[in-house]
Amino acid sequence: MENIFERLYKPDVLSCLADLSNDEVFTPPEVANKMLDLLPQELFRNKETKILDPACKSGVFLREAAKRFIAGERDQFDSLEECLDWIFKNQLYGIAITELTSLLSRRSIYCSKYPNSPFSIVDFGEDDVQGNIMFHRIQHNWVGVDDDKKCSWCGASAKKYERPADLETHAYEWIHTVDPEDIWNMKFDVIISNPPYQLSDGGNNASAIPIYHKFIEQAKKLNPRYMTMIIPSRWYAGGRGLDKFRNAMLADKSLRELYDYANSDECFPGVDISGGICYFLWDREYSGKCKIVNIDGSKMNEAYRDLDQFPILIRSNLAVSVVEKILSRGEENLAKYVSPQRPFGLRTYARPDEVGELTLRWNGGRGPLQREKVTVGEENIDKWNVIVSRVFYEHGGKTDKNGQNRVLSILELLGPKEVCSETYVVVMSFDNQTEAENLYNYLKTKFARFMILQATSSIMITKNAFIFLPVQDFKKPWNDEALYSKYNLTEDEIDYIESVIRPMELSGGDE
Repeated sequence: MENIFERLYKPDVLSCLADLSNDEVFTPPEVANKMLDLLPQELFRNKETKILDPACKSGVFLREAAKRFIAGERDQFDSLEECLDWIFKNQLYGIAITELTSLLSRRSIYCSKYPNSPFSIVDFGEDDVQGNIMFHRIQHNWVGVDDDKKCSWCGASAKKYERPADLETHAYEWIHTVDPEDIWNMKFDVIISNPPYQLSDGGNNASAIPIYHKFIEQAKKLNPRYMTMIIPSRWYAGGRGLDKFRNAMLADKSLRELYDYANSDECFPGVDISGGICYFLWDREYSGKCKIVNIDGSKMNEAYRDLDQFPILIRSNLAVSVVEKILSRGEENLAKYVSPQRPFGLRTYARPDEVGELTLRWNGGRGPLQREKVTVGEENIDKWNVIVSRVFYEHGGKTDKNGQNRVLSILELLGPKEVCSETYVVVMSFDNQTEAENLYNYLKTKFARFMILQATSSIMITKNAFIFLPVQDFKKPWNDEALYSKYNLTEDEIDYIESVIRPMELSGGDE
């Protein structure tokens, strides 16, 4: 019989902390060590190596690095005490993201939350309460007026983060300075971190802006020998605040290795990060193809690729040959026709009227709507419109029990005088029902949903999700067999598509 205590017990407190769900996700020691494994291990035998974590939470990166330094340098000192004193004072540095995490990090590294305590394994001096794990309370720089005030550094909302002195501001020091070198006034061989991922921008429905890319951009200013960080994979396709960062990452030939997890639970048990998670190795002296490793449970696939081969990063190595084959024909893609975020100018909170000559499709069903409430897309009101939900079906990259994706949450056909809120996007509009139905059934094919999947790395489906999906002649119907034949897909390519995409009946439901 299974021993429940053995299954649940975790002797390492940092493993327990990593199970807590939070925007500021704690890194499990196993993941920290996988990232440290990417570095040349001779770094840990060199007394001059300096490592910085600019976003300390639990101190796990520095703690695990300390173990490696101790093992690699112990024979270079007369005593263990002398070895520890050198390593903790001269090789390991951190900037905590809050006062609480500064105490936790010091406790992890120095065995005491204050390095001048008699319990600390290293003595930084009577007046030094921080050691090399610093925390300073930083203020946001608010610009704008009233409810629109935002921080000029990180974009945080004053409505959410303008706080009294006894509360954390979440104004992270690393990204609230022009020159991060001024913080420590030294160079580092390695910058390693799991930075905070996002901050509220004061918008509706817990709207938030990404900030993890800012930590990477600041790290590059210090020009370290190596950098490794673990971040959400949403940057692959860009999007809100990430387009410039995505383009820079794809063009950066110093990105040597990238480890990709479509399901974030494989790195952070119990934490659901939409679009998955990745960590990478950036090597200042390297220039070439990037080794991309797809990890799905016990399955791994590795390939060396040029990151800028496509306008976005296709995460699946096995999908690249299919996308190449489709794009080689030079056909226009559906993204050209997909509507903006609000296809008829109606917000998510739009609701039906008591009476109206139109029908509104909103996230609660259907109801009448007055025609004058439509502010854009009036030319499509009397057409047949194929719509899809803006929310990706597999939140957090979690597939079904067979490891398959449905991709599209809701796919519907709207007739003339039917409109929708911004919960949906209009893929294409037609004057006749037959062509609309053929597009509707085309989007239900495994082929179409596979191509959409390759351009999606978050929970949202936008215009860019259709950049790899070619427009067909919608005067005739399409099915997977016809599409596989048209694009000369091999048996292996067909088998891969069939293995990752869940069936949908052409009549409407799932099989």
